[in-house]
Amino acid sequence: MRRMDLSNAPSSWDIERERLAALSGYAILDTPPEREYDVLTRVAAVALNVQSAAISLIDGHRQWFKSRHGIAFPETPRAIAFCSHALEARSALVVPDASQDARFRDNPLVTSEGGIRFYASVPLITSTGLCLGTLCVFDPAPRERLDDDERLILADLAQHATSLIEARCARRMTEIAGKVVDATSDAVLAADLDGRIVHWNAAAEQMFGRARHEAIGQDVSIIMPPRFAHGHAEAFGRAAQGGPTRLVGSFIELVAMRADGREFPIELSLARWGDPGGDQGFAAIVRDISARKSLEREREHAQKFLQSIVSNLPATLFVKDVETRRYLMINRAGETVMGRPASEIIGATDHELFPANAEASEDRDNEAIARRETYQTEAAFTRGDGETLHLRTMRTVIDGPDRPCQYLLGVSEDVTQIRRTEAEVLRLAHYDALTGLLNRSSYTDRLFRMVQAREPFAMLSIDLDRFKAVNDQFGHPGGDAVLIQVGDRLRAVIEGEGWIARIGGDEFIAVLAGERLRERAQMCADTLIEELAKPIVTGRGVCYIGASVGIVLMPQDGETTEQLRENVDLALYRAKHNGRACACFFNAEMDSSARDRRQIERDLREAVAAGDIGLVYQPLVAAQTGRITSAEALARWTHPAKGRIRPDIFIALAEECGIIDQLAEQLLRQACVDARNWPADVRVAVNLSPLQFASGKLVETVGAALAASGLCPSRLQLEVTEGLVIRDVERTFDQLEALRSLGIQILIDDFGVGYSSLSYFQRFPFDKVKLDRSFVEQVTQSNAARAIIQAVVGLGEQLGMAVVAEGVETHEQMEALVAMGCTHLQGYLFSRPLPVTTLCAMLESQRSVVPRQDSQAA
Repeated sequence: MRRMDLSNAPSSWDIERERLAALSGYAILDTPPEREYDVLTRVAAVALNVQSAAISLIDGHRQWFKSRHGIAFPETPRAIAFCSHALEARSALVVPDASQDARFRDNPLVTSEGGIRFYASVPLITSTGLCLGTLCVFDPAPRERLDDDERLILADLAQHATSLIEARCARRMTEIAGKVVDATSDAVLAADLDGRIVHWNAAAEQMFGRARHEAIGQDVSIIMPPRFAHGHAEAFGRAAQGGPTRLVGSFIELVAMRADGREFPIELSLARWGDPGGDQGFAAIVRDISARKSLEREREHAQKFLQSIVSNLPATLFVKDVETRRYLMINRAGETVMGRPASEIIGATDHELFPANAEASEDRDNEAIARRETYQTEAAFTRGDGETLHLRTMRTVIDGPDRPCQYLLGVSEDVTQIRRTEAEVLRLAHYDALTGLLNRSSYTDRLFRMVQAREPFAMLSIDLDRFKAVNDQFGHPGGDAVLIQVGDRLRAVIEGEGWIARIGGDEFIAVLAGERLRERAQMCADTLIEELAKPIVTGRGVCYIGASVGIVLMPQDGETTEQLRENVDLALYRAKHNGRACACFFNAEMDSSARDRRQIERDLREAVAAGDIGLVYQPLVAAQTGRITSAEALARWTHPAKGRIRPDIFIALAEECGIIDQLAEQLLRQACVDARNWPADVRVAVNLSPLQFASGKLVETVGAALAASGLCPSRLQLEVTEGLVIRDVERTFDQLEALRSLGIQILIDDFGVGYSSLSYFQRFPFDKVKLDRSFVEQVTQSNAARAIIQAVVGLGEQLGMAVVAEGVETHEQMEALVAMGCTHLQGYLFSRPLPVTTLCAMLESQRSVVPRQDSQAA
């Protein structure tokens, strides 16, 4: 006999669990009494002639009566419920006398007063085959079994009770569904198979702008744009005929139309409703996805914007897979830096793309992965075309959708230009930008370190001859071109022997270390002089310069940087004064006078800065009256250690060291201030240096001195020498004319001892001519001297110029000069140079004795 395979049959526990779940789903337990159920139990009691009847529902622990007739209690424990036996049997149960039935005789429902004797029940089996409970009847009196009619009545009533329960559940679900449909934010509408709308919820009213009564009965095409209506009607017709449609069971995106004609995007799904042979149609769930579409557009825009930023980011951005190290993404800047298109880079590794850089790059990747934090490096990167770049890269590991630390993100900045600029800045910090030689800072530093190390060396100070003339002739661009070639020639001579620096405009220093320093220094100096004497060809012409070289030896000529620099300057000074284009070693004895001169120069600078250069005044008298008409301002300097320094020495020194403009301006201002307190008919005469004309600021300086002092311009006389006029005739006379236009008188001094030219008087009308003292000294002894004086006096009479004889020391000289027609006299015979206070006293005394004359009389 074959056994049945029950391995897949559900267990009793599974059935019970399913039954209890269904009972809970009907939501009927513990509900209030309902008339249709009460009528049913009353009919059952009457029809079967029993005292009690009930619709009994069995849950996990009790028997609860949905309806009861003739029963005082609403429920019993499941353990004593007669219905539990019917539930298990799933068939009708009839007990004629429970007191005689072993199953029930001890049941408290039986043993209690008026307890159950007769019992009959039929299980309540749902359409799904699950038993919810029973329809039962019972009585306190025993009776025979039910006949067939009674059994049929009880079975029909049980079936009706089950139908009531299921109908109740269906109504409840319909109510819930209706509430959900009305409460949902999605539009829910239904149409019959002809496409007429039969349901329209509140959300549909809101979404489409049509009230329920306006939509019911209308064709569903009212929610569609006219251009789509025909196509939707055909699809709906096919679906109504049972044909295939993609609308049922899934959501699709469409365009809908509101009552006012506005279109908007929707998501729609259809579901069939109704029973075959009865009313049928389609229910639609419609969702307004305008906000979602807007969000999608915003996200798409944001994504495109982000992609645009990443793509156009000026820095390289790349992403690698941590495990494979293959590139997953590269932006445009990365393509440019790597010299390859993204199509070649993505999917490849550094070993495949850049073998020369791969190992170092992989080490940096490994470090970033190990750190699990942002890791910055800077390294050289050689592209495929051979160009080397400097890249500063920040790497960081980021999580991915598949695993943590899935990607390696890198951002690289091309700092090549920055590094080149830094290198150039560093080079400029140590090297001269024009010649490429070491600059003054580097020279000072190197010299200091060599001296500190007590390292013997020779230092050559090289000064270009006639370089100022090059600048004057060709301008500074031409001068720069010359300096560049000079640097090349110096480098060619010194290279291999030592190092060379440019420390000033046309000043260079070469330092030689090692053996035979004197011999090598002499040879280098001679070669430098020879090379720099050769023509220098520039775009502006051919230049001829030269060089003078001073040389010192360490430690023979000094053991400190200060000593060495001072002594090499002295050696250079002597080389220049020996006729230039020569080299001189430092000689302590020979250079002592130069040292003294340099010390005086330093002291002079300090004196000028402190305003210690003073003035004395030598009167000039009218030959006919003997009255003082003017006084010549003469500079005086008393050195604190050396005493009085002669004016021809310190004035010349001021011109050489470039402070003559400052000194002359001080003296001019002082002379104007002093003269302001003199009688109005007495003028002050001030000597001008030739270099004051070269600055181009003379007229401005004189005007400022007059304005500051308040002196009338007609009371100022300016004296110039023949030598000044010869240097630059046109430029000199232009400035003299500008001074004359201010009302100032112009005198020509020391006339007759230089390259005297009568054409000067034709070119410019001087107010006075001063005869040189050499003619005055010989006036009583030399016919030639007398002839020259008479010629100048005659020239003065013809041109309206006064003639001044200076250096008059005797009465004989005075009488001869007056007799020959000199208009003004000056010399020790009348007065030595006087302090301003003494001169003021003399002028006051003269004023009291001699009446003042009009200031224009002189």
